[in-house]
Amino acid sequence: MFSFVKNRFYFYALAFGLFLFSIVSPWIFNLNQGIDMTWGVQIEYNVDWVSLESTVSSLKETIIPQVKNSLPSDQQAIITDTLVYQISGTKHIVVEAGINEAAAQIDGKSDLPRIEAAKTAFNTAVKKELDKIAGATVIEAQYRNVGASFGDYIKKSGYLTLILAIIAISLYIQYAFRGSIAGMASWPFAVVTTISLAHDVVIAFGLYVVTSHFFPEFKIDTFFITAMLTVLGYSINDTIVVMDRIRSNLQHPKTAKGSFSSLIDTSIWDTMRRSLFTTFTIVIVLVAMFFFGPESIKGFTLALIFGTLVGAYSSICIASPLLVDLTGKK
Repeated sequence: MFSFVKNRFYFYALAFGLFLFSIVSPWIFNLNQGIDMTWGVQIEYNVDWVSLESTVSSLKETIIPQVKNSLPSDQQAIITDTLVYQISGTKHIVVEAGINEAAAQIDGKSDLPRIEAAKTAFNTAVKKELDKIAGATVIEAQYRNVGASFGDYIKKSGYLTLILAIIAISLYIQYAFRGSIAGMASWPFAVVTTISLAHDVVIAFGLYVVTSHFFPEFKIDTFFITAMLTVLGYSINDTIVVMDRIRSNLQHPKTAKGSFSSLIDTSIWDTMRRSLFTTFTIVIVLVAMFFFGPESIKGFTLALIFGTLVGAYSSICIASPLLVDLTGKK
């Protein structure tokens, strides 16, 4: 039987390497953030009497590039990355455009009139081209303008929420396992939980940053933060299953006679089938959603895929073997 405890340092090395890479990934690759994290505009158009798929394709391939090239050079520099997608089940198409604040500064201060003029010119030009395709007046259903201060607030509150969620889950694990094992404190379970959850979020973040560098449509936004919170819930559920089996084996007269290392290996293998089957089932659903679901949630789904796979790895290869080192192998 393969020993996860004996080979744990290989797992630690891989996890530590990926963790460090994920931390520095925003500096290696440009951090591709959505407009709700930075400064930008989101316009929702109600388009009838035309094929929405062909309209979205035309916007991506021809209309948006032509519109940006038709703007004055100073406005072209202000309007940056764009994203176009259809809202599933509706006749609405959403166009998002990021804003390069540095391109509209005078003496170190943002030239707000120039920025607003660039937004208006971009919106007017896009709507004019859509009117030509639809053969009628396209209705602007919603215009969302995200300022830099609001983007900073969303960013800070999202990261703070993730940190508080990890701390709260870890404290609950310490409370739930208190006094359950004679002669063993519950704090190692809380520490293991904190390390494994931080591992899952950071590495999933790093993988997503690398992907967004090569595929700009995947952006760090509120959907990504939501996906990471969902990953925390799944990952801790998988980790608790293994830890609960460790607790049960420690309390059982037959399985508690061996060494702690062998008991942890036994507990991991006892729950291996359940862990792999659960992960495999979730990934199948997520992959189906990624390829056949709405385009607007592809980034959310991809983040869940990364988090689910990394969470399964930490639950099996990191969390349980780490108990051996934290408890002094007693």
